[in-house]
Amino acid sequence: MRRTDPGAHGPANGSSTEESGPASPEGHGPVRYGPPLPDDGLPVLPELASVLAAAANLGAEEPVGGGPALLDAACGYWERRGLPAPPGRVTAGPGAPALLLALTAALGGDVLVPRPCAAWWAPYARLLGRPVFHVATPAESGGAPDPYALLETVRRVRDEGGDPRLLVLSVADDPTATVAPPELLHETVEAATGAGLHLVSDETWRDTLHAPDATVLLSPAEMLPDQVTVVTDLAGALLPAGWPAAVARFPESVGGRALHARVLDILTAVGARLAAPVAVAARYALEEPEPVSARREAVVRLHARVAAAAHAAVLAGGALARPPQAGRHLYADLEPLRAALVGHGVGDAQELEDFLTARLGMPAPGGHRFGDDLGALRVRLATGPLLGGTDAERLECLTSPAPLELPHVQRALMSLESVLDDLRDDAQRWEPPR
Repeated sequence: MRRTDPGAHGPANGSSTEESGPASPEGHGPVRYGPPLPDDGLPVLPELASVLAAAANLGAEEPVGGGPALLDAACGYWERRGLPAPPGRVTAGPGAPALLLALTAALGGDVLVPRPCAAWWAPYARLLGRPVFHVATPAESGGAPDPYALLETVRRVRDEGGDPRLLVLSVADDPTATVAPPELLHETVEAATGAGLHLVSDETWRDTLHAPDATVLLSPAEMLPDQVTVVTDLAGALLPAGWPAAVARFPESVGGRALHARVLDILTAVGARLAAPVAVAARYALEEPEPVSARREAVVRLHARVAAAAHAAVLAGGALARPPQAGRHLYADLEPLRAALVGHGVGDAQELEDFLTARLGMPAPGGHRFGDDLGALRVRLATGPLLGGTDAERLECLTSPAPLELPHVQRALMSLESVLDDLRDDAQRWEPPR
């Protein structure tokens, strides 16, 4: 197994800390701000809008956990990805956060997550009063903790009287936009299950691989089907973010069936039901008819090209970032530009978020939103805002054979390049003579 790289996000020794909130000191940054999933920036697919409109007269709610037609569609979705899923092992809810909240409540105990991780994971555990421990990730990718760091964290938490039970990870990651290599993922999964942890695999972004023929994505549920619950938010690749819907696939075991039942009880208690029109649209999307598949593939190609261009601009500007492999975002580290940023009053991730959001005219949530160190100068940059400011401009990106040559895309990328180039030039001027 690999040792944690000292340059990886998180402590170099693999240690982890439990945190009381998204940022420290208390009150630093907007309180009621959770960066949303990076959306595709595009108008709703017409066929999908038509399906929802046709169901608009359905005023009822779906049954808790989803009705038979929706669950059958979810089973087919996973079957096509090599993950058999009988209807009795599947449930649906109004977005992945509702499902993760129910899973965390049902499993009990302390929660472990990678550093950094999706912005919405830790708050739901804290809402339940559960400690959250962030574990360093290896140099290769985010989304899955380093196996050595994970075992050390579990040992330390138990020595201190804690009760770690749940590890949440993602194979196609938000915020880092990387895909965990199968060999690393296998080591992490083995370490987690050997330590008695249940795994929740967030696979929201699995259908957004930038190079699907060259990138191997393996679900932890393929490795250990009896100990992994899979959660997929349909906002990743199938539905607009404003139509909240997600599905979960439970292990086929006595423990998995019991966990499924407890989750349904919790969803019932909090009234987490899908609206019937959204459920109809979710079923249609999960069946992956040709219009949905074609739009998804076109959107992935578009965002892959824009993400690659944005990544090149980040590197040219003197910052760091892993090459984006999935999703509609990238994770940039501006530590090499710290000297210049300090000259602009920027010394931590919140100040960097404020600075870049104002300069770029687009959201640039700081790494502290994702459980990263507040003092680290990291941000997640989404590619959706780079597609233009109107529906017409964004649709033109989708249909153009050369979207990077469109004037509005060029202007957006030039703005990013200009801000980073200015910082790089300032940093070079302020470097002490050798």
